[in-house]
Amino acid sequence: MSEPLLTSGDLTARFHALDDFLLKHQALWRPRPFQHLHLPWESELPELAAWLRCRSLEQAEASDSELFALIAPAPFTDLARQAQALSQLGELPRLNSPERAHAFSVDVPGRKLSQIQAFASHLQFRQRPSHWLDWCSGKGHLGRWLTQDDQRLTCLEYDPSLVASGSALSARLRLNAEHLQQDVLADDCSERLHEKHTPVALHACGDLHVRLLQLASRKGCTQLAVAPCCYNRIAGVQYQALSAAAQASALQLSRDDLGLPLSETVTASARVRRQRDQSMAWRLAFDLLQRQLRGIDEYLPTPSLPSEWFGKPFARFCHDLATLRGVPSPGEQDWVALEAQGWQRLAEVRNLELLRNLFRRPLELWLLLDRALYLEDQGYRVRLGTFCDYHLSPRNLLLLAERPRVAHRSCG
Repeated sequence: MSEPLLTSGDLTARFHALDDFLLKHQALWRPRPFQHLHLPWESELPELAAWLRCRSLEQAEASDSELFALIAPAPFTDLARQAQALSQLGELPRLNSPERAHAFSVDVPGRKLSQIQAFASHLQFRQRPSHWLDWCSGKGHLGRWLTQDDQRLTCLEYDPSLVASGSALSARLRLNAEHLQQDVLADDCSERLHEKHTPVALHACGDLHVRLLQLASRKGCTQLAVAPCCYNRIAGVQYQALSAAAQASALQLSRDDLGLPLSETVTASARVRRQRDQSMAWRLAFDLLQRQLRGIDEYLPTPSLPSEWFGKPFARFCHDLATLRGVPSPGEQDWVALEAQGWQRLAEVRNLELLRNLFRRPLELWLLLDRALYLEDQGYRVRLGTFCDYHLSPRNLLLLAERPRVAHRSCG
């Protein structure tokens, strides 16, 4: 039996079920294991906490969600089942997309091309678009892939070098395309959107895709397609709910909370994963050190660091990071033991995160439903489903929205 699509009649019921689930269990998913030596929920669930802490880093990495959920102590199994049931979402209907010439895939990275093809194959509208608008377009690869025959294309992009490259590619293919340099968050962006446009956005981050939903509905666009990404890329420190339903919810989300759906890496190479593990283990070791040096038992955020930092000896890394963060000099330490503690903490953190990770997809779907219900509030008929396999892109949820064209009354 296939998983259900979410259409207009289902959106509100699913939103409220997710809202109840996230509110009830927020003590389990809000605290980030990386920042705590002891998580608040561990005293209430000591058996689960002890079991997770005893597992190795390799066990954490190899945990299969379904099998793992069966052997983990309570209440993990019940929570996993609830999260899975609330996150079920079917694939949107697939279209028979026409073949594109090889020239359309030139200069497009392989994974990106597959995502574009998957996105394009699910854009089913009642009326054939006449003028695509590629939002935050980069070089306009998505817009070019969609544009056929007599259709027009407008691409909006902030980076002038990408605008120039995209314009050259479109000219080479003789498309009726216009590439415009535009900050989509600026006030004058409103003038770029028109009722005739069908806006599309594939993985526009945070405020960028929210801005599109707001402008497209305000300017009268009758259809649009958005696959959101990076919900935490917002200007404010707190999430601003869009729909009436989300605004009425007691669930208040910080920017840190919004990063939860993005906390899984499924597309990284083995080399990137090793580098990530070393970075996290060394940071966790430094966290133990800075608590001791400062005499303050609390997490101290550290900025993103260039990769060269992790080519240094571990002792030099800690000395330099202490200087960067204004922490007293470490002096002489047992660096071998401290680094080993960092790796041990990494194993514990990864295993403790398995509980928090159960809420990743429910929170992402809550955010998508807030966007879908906002569009419904604006008069759109909305469908929500997947457009590609999770391993091609974890951000595989697609919003399709349409509303009836309003006939203009004559003044005669």
